Formats: sequence, structure tokens, C-alpha cells
Amino acid sequence: MKTSLSWLREYVELPADLTAERLDLALTNLGMEVESIVDQAATIKGDLVVGRVLTIEELTGFKKPIRFCTVDVGRAVPQEIVCGARNFAEGDLVVVILPGGELPGGFTIGARKTYGRNSHGMICSARELGVSDEHEGIIVLPAGAATPGVDARPVVGLDDVLVEVEITPDRGYEMSVRGIARELATHFGVAYQDPARVVFSTRTEEPPYPVTVEDTVGCDRFSARVVRGIDPAAKSPEWMQRRLIAAGIRAISLPVDITNYLMLEFGQPMHVFDLQRLRGGLTVRRAHPGEKLTTLDGVARVLDAEDMVICDEAGPISLAAVMGGETSEWQQGTVDVLLEAAHWDPVMVGRTARRHKLFSEAAKRWERGVDPQLTLAALEKAVAILTEHAGGTVDERVLDIDHVAPRTAITLPADLPSRIIGLPYSADRIAELLTSVGCTVAGSDVVPPSWRPDLQAPIDLVEEVARLGGYNDIPSVLPPAGASKGLTPAQRRHRSVGRALAENGYVEVLSYPFVAPGAADQLGLPADDPRRSAVRLTNPLSEEEPLLRTNLLGPLLGTLKRNLGRGHRDLALFETGSVFLPHLTATAPPVLGVDRRPTADEWAQANAIVPAQPWHLAAVLAGDIAPAGWWGPGQAASWADAIEAARIALSAAGVPASLVSVRAAEHAPWHPGRCAAILVGDDVVGYAGELHPAVVAALDLPKRTSAMEIDLDALPDAPVVDAPKISTFPPALIDVALVLDRTVPAGEVQATLAEGAGQLLETVALFDVYESEQLGEGKRSLAYKLTFRAPDRTLTSEETIAARDAAVALTASRFGATLRGA
Repeated sequence: MKTSLSWLREYVELPADLTAERLDLALTNLGMEVESIVDQAATIKGDLVVGRVLTIEELTGFKKPIRFCTVDVGRAVPQEIVCGARNFAEGDLVVVILPGGELPGGFTIGARKTYGRNSHGMICSARELGVSDEHEGIIVLPAGAATPGVDARPVVGLDDVLVEVEITPDRGYEMSVRGIARELATHFGVAYQDPARVVFSTRTEEPPYPVTVEDTVGCDRFSARVVRGIDPAAKSPEWMQRRLIAAGIRAISLPVDITNYLMLEFGQPMHVFDLQRLRGGLTVRRAHPGEKLTTLDGVARVLDAEDMVICDEAGPISLAAVMGGETSEWQQGTVDVLLEAAHWDPVMVGRTARRHKLFSEAAKRWERGVDPQLTLAALEKAVAILTEHAGGTVDERVLDIDHVAPRTAITLPADLPSRIIGLPYSADRIAELLTSVGCTVAGSDVVPPSWRPDLQAPIDLVEEVARLGGYNDIPSVLPPAGASKGLTPAQRRHRSVGRALAENGYVEVLSYPFVAPGAADQLGLPADDPRRSAVRLTNPLSEEEPLLRTNLLGPLLGTLKRNLGRGHRDLALFETGSVFLPHLTATAPPVLGVDRRPTADEWAQANAIVPAQPWHLAAVLAGDIAPAGWWGPGQAASWADAIEAARIALSAAGVPASLVSVRAAEHAPWHPGRCAAILVGDDVVGYAGELHPAVVAALDLPKRTSAMEIDLDALPDAPVVDAPKISTFPPALIDVALVLDRTVPAGEVQATLAEGAGQLLETVALFDVYESEQLGEGKRSLAYKLTFRAPDRTLTSEETIAARDAAVALTASRFGATLRGA
């Protein structure tokens, strides 16, 4: 919201010595974010003076008419100035900037020779001074407006201070001079004059023009006045143009400028129709699906059933509260006008503006809330200004279709502000503060004013008490910390897993949960894969990614690709986060009101459509997991590293190693021959391995890129772990090399060895895999290191060999394993 200090002073008696710093502080304490406070006089540097044209000499021989003038600027010697404008004569008063001065935009004025003559300064136009868009000629002041040589800034309106503030969405009343002036009057405790307090004509039985409102929810008040026979050539007065331009609004024509001016002053958007271009009576209704309207910006728009429109017999002529249509707009030559001021539903306006991407100044105010009691006062003032400057005959009939519901009282407990804010407020002080902003206070009942739709509950009134009482008076006291139960098991699991992967060289990333519709195809998911069923957002951040992810790998692989494109080659990334799995059989939720708590059945039905959101962990690897150097060759990341990442995560989550197993599987997007299912007990909790070559090609990733993804929420809670007993006796180490079929998983062999060895086995680890024609076709050798130890004694060689033989015997019986070299 942009306005000027002089405009505010018309309605609030601000201190005469008010500085920019005090004004900034006052607006900030009132809850407004100050964008800028600009002294217009400082926008032009140097001498800007009034001058009187003494002589004019027409210069010929140039492509355009040029004048050589002598101007009395109050100095001993008249200034010689070359000027191209022709709208002034000898004896006229003009505005002159002298050499050394600087105009807005950094344009420095100097003395120079041009068109064969010396020019000392410049005679200025309104646009060059920044006071209006007029640039067809220079400013000619009225005779007797000032004497030559005096400062021209006050004469042309450059002695004002411009204020720009950012208004929060809940305080629409502040998007007007009326609202800001009222706030400043409350802050400084000075007199305030409401600009809308005018004597206006009330509704007459017969309207000046037939209007029907079909939807009184979308439009609960519609008022209109008619003026006939205005002068279509009448221009807006200079004071109005200056204020509009200062507010960032271009001056267009007198009727349109009046509506914009009152929108800034009252906060009431209005619209002006050409009465001769209307066809029959007006109807205010919801748009019919598929209806079209060409708005004032020249765009043909397809309307939605939620949009409100104003129609005549030919169809929609205005997108209500947002922008008018081309077919009924005021145009040059219009002599009969219908001025409309209405009150529209803020929710409807906000949705319409976003749907059509039309964020007009009117729509910005409507969606924040406008005073429904302003319509007739705004029309009265608009008619008065219009007839004063353009003549015409006012139709005495007044249209006012009013369905505005009266404001209801809010019950405010006397002790609530003190309890919430932490400062003592007496009942009288609370009543004083709330009355100062227009509330009617009767005991504990408070009726908010019509211009404060944001005041709807007791807590809103408490906020007003804190704001008006002074935020700076509220002490900075930390709230008492209640007893805490600490982290939940799920929180501890998430932190432990992330810490463990980071300690093993993985870098955590955070991806957006939004994916494109083609993400499932890139991952090669089968047509019947449930991960293809994704939740589609109604209002996505990007239309290219409207779906919520059903797995972490899609966005994580995108992050991997982005890092590869920026020169990184060896990458190990991981991410933890929610995936969104919709309930495909869920029905539509019940419509819940706000007048009561939902029942248990309603709550269950409402939650039935909320997708399941399990917490997943995913990791991806590309390039070398161990770098090459002078110490030797590096080690390329492989499917085995992805499986190991899953084991690390499960171990950090507190899952006992005895419950974790790995078996071969086929699951997109992994390579069918290099994919492993990760099991905890009998339940599959995830998959790991090398990505399918087709997926790697589709995403333009390096060959052999590997990945894993597990469902952390599917893991059991970590058991209470007893402190291990450390044996002081020496271990016995034995290696065994077993020859088995190549299809036998090494993990199952390791588990069988542990089972067969019994209680004396401390650890078992695979340390070598060997394949050779000498072993036989389809065979391979798996070598394991077995560590035996007893807690109470040193093991004998006979005990160790017996345990080793028992372990080998069990693998022989299950998998047909034989000792290599036996």
C-alpha cells in the first residue's frame, strides 16, 4: 500500500514535528512492514525554481521545432535555456532546474551548447519531475502561483512524504488511507476523522437500473448510482492525479480515476460501466461452466463455476471483484455512467484471482476483507467528485441490495489477555484498547466493527490487546519447560540410521517429495505395481511435478544425476523421508463443519482418504567407493555395497543380526540378476542391488549404479540390549573353504555355519570368493573365517575342530557343500 503523508494528515492530526524515523517506528509497532518512506523533495537535487519566460526565439533549420528562451529565475541575469516544448508563451510561469541539479533517475543537468546556442538549465515537464505521466509539454503554472526564483517543489506538489507499507493478509482494512490513518490515530492518541463519514442517499424503492443478485453468498451487497450527461473530455484534477501516481496507479480518465482514488482512500473497490453499452438489466451470479469473458487486459478467459460474474442480456460483462470486461467498460465519448460498489466473498475472490492469475488491486483488497458498510458512502463521494469536474445529472434513485449479516458478539473472559500475554490488563484497559479500534464493548461481550472481519474469536481480541498495548512492553520470558519423555523409538531409529550412514561415507540429501507423472516409467515399474498409484495434488508447486512420491529412489536418483552433471564422479548419497501410498478403496470424506467436534466415525472416515506415509531410507552409489591413488587401484561401488548399506542401517536401527537375512529377488527398478530382498525375520523390509540397465539408460546414469531402499517403519523396535560379556581367554581362528553351487546365497551359507558351530562360535565372516574350471561347472568356493572363544576357559584344539566339523556338516547336508581340497 502506497500513500502520502499529506493525504493521511487530512484525516488524522499527526504531530507537526513527525520525523520519518518516528513514523517508521509507529507503523512497525502497529504490525505493518515499512517498505520505504521517501521525502519527495529529496528526489530532485539542486535548484528547482519557478521561472518566468521573458523572450522566445524560434530556431529553424532543425528536424523539430526548437525554442531559445530567456527565463527570469530570480537571479541578476536571466537564464538562457533551449527547449523543444511549444505549449508556453512569453510571460508564462514555468518550472526550471538549474545547472548542477539532478532529476529522478540520476539525470544530471549542466550548462552546455546545443542547437548552436548556450543552454543553462532545463524547463521541466510533469513526467520529468515524477509528478505525473504527462509529457506532451512542460508544466505551465497558473498566473500568480509564485514569484520567479522561489523553490518550485511546494508549487508542483514535491514537498510531500511518500509511505509504502506491506500489509499482512488478515488486515485488509489497512490497504486504505482510511485504515492507516485510523491506526496512526490510535497509536499517537490524536483525533481522527473518518473519510467515509459522509451524508449519503439511501436505498429508494425504484432502482436507477434493474439489477438482480442470484447468489447472495458470493455477493451479499450490491449498490449502484447513475449519472447522465457528463463531459467525456473532463480531466482529473491535478491533486487527484498526483495522489494516484504516488500510489503507483496510472491516471486514465476522470470516472476511472475517481474509482481508483476512492479505492485508495476508503478501501472500497468500485467499477464504472458505460450505461449506453449495457443490454438490458444486470444479473449477479455464478458463472456457467464454459462461459467466456474478455477482460480489460484483452485476454479471453474461460470461466469456472465458482467465479462470480456481472451479466447483462448478452452474457458476462465483468469478472466480479477482479476485472471488468471489454464490452461494457468506460471509453472515450461515454456520457452516461453506472457506478457500482459491492461487497464480495473474500474466499471466492481469492480463488478466482489465482485461477485466472489476475491479481488486481481490487482483488488484493477483496480477498483480505472489505468493510461491507462502505458502498453507499463511496458512491456518494464518487458522484460528488464526478459532477464537480465533469458536470452531468445525478439520478436521485439509489440501488442497494443488502444481505450483509450483522456482526455477532464475541465473549472475552476478563483474565484471558493477561493469561495469554503475560502482562496484567485491567477490564477498563482492555475495553479502552478495543474501543479505540472501533469495537463495542459491553462487559465481556465485544462486537467488532464492520471493517475488522479478522476479529472472529477471543484469541483475535487478545492479539489486538497485545498489539495496541505495545509489543515492546511484553517481557521476553522463556516459557516453563514441561517434563519430557525424550525421543520416541522412531525418532531414535531415524537419527541412529542417519548417523551410521554418514559415518560410513554417505552424504545425506533432502529432496522435494513431488514427482512427474513419467517417474514410474523411468524406474521401469510394472503396469500393476502399486507404486504407480500416486496422490495427485490439486494445487502443486509445479504443474510438471503434481504427484507425491511413492518411493524415495525417484527423487534421489534425480539428485544423483544433478551432482554427476556438476562434475562429481564418486557419489554415495542417502535420504530418509516419507513416501505417500494412497488407499485406493477409500470413499469421499464427510463434510465437516466447525460448530462441533467430529464424531469418531466422521473422524475415521476423514482419515480414511489420508495416504499412508511410512518413513523410508534410500541410498545410491556411483563411481568408486574407495578411491584410486599411489597406494593402488580403487574399488568400484557395486550391488554388494548397496546391500551392506542396508545391513549398516538395520544394525543402527537396533535389529539383531540374527534376524537379518538376504535372498535373491526380482523387483523394479533393480537388475533381476543382481537384486536382493532384505528380510527381518520372515518379512521383506526392502531391496538392494544394482539398478536395471534400462533404468540407468533412461536416467543417464553411470553403468553399475547401485541403490537400496528399506521401510524403516516396518522394523521392530530395538530390543533392550544387555552389556556384552568380554572373555579374557584367547580366541581360536579356523578358516574353511566350501565348494558349492554358484546359486547358493553366501548369506545363507554364513547363517548355516553359525547355526552348526553352536555356542562357541564368536564371529563368522566371508573373506574370499573363488571361481575356476577346476572346481567344476556352476561351482564356486566361499571361504569363511571362523572365530571360536569360550567365556570360562581356553579352548582345546579338539573342541575347536569339533565345532568346525559340525558347522561344515550342516552346510553339507543343506547345500551339498564340500571342503575345498578334501
